[in-house]
Amino acid sequence: MTEDLNLSGQLIDNGHRLHQRVYYEDTDFSGLVYHARYLHFLERGRTDYLRCLGCQQSQLIRLDEEGLVFVVHRMEVDFKSPARMDDILTIETLTEKAGGAKMVLRQTISTADRRLIEAKVTIAVVNRLGRPRRLPETLAEKFLGKAEEQPSS
Repeated sequence: MTEDLNLSGQLIDNGHRLHQRVYYEDTDFSGLVYHARYLHFLERGRTDYLRCLGCQQSQLIRLDEEGLVFVVHRMEVDFKSPARMDDILTIETLTEKAGGAKMVLRQTISTADRRLIEAKVTIAVVNRLGRPRRLPETLAEKFLGKAEEQPSS
């Protein structure tokens, strides 16, 4: 089964862009997006970024005898403006650092006319036992946009 990459967003310079609609389930009684739901949108952005780079978290845990897992170590979130039901959100994820045992990603959530969220996310790279491990150089290069372009068919 071939995956429609539009569902996973698209790679952009040094990052990724994903569009998501706000549904009723994302809102509180006032019709505004509940603050904790933004963390879900940010997670989808990071997960689909990885997917567009050719990796899936379910495969990384079996990468080698150690396994590779990403864990949010720190997150700073600035809430700028609320989203409403039926808004189309743009989640952008940009790589600031990728190497050693951590990554730093900058994420934003916007609508067509305003910035809603700015976040800085520090990701720890660990093995399946939760111990720090180095991010493989080939994966770090993908996150930094330095991987060789694959020839198109």
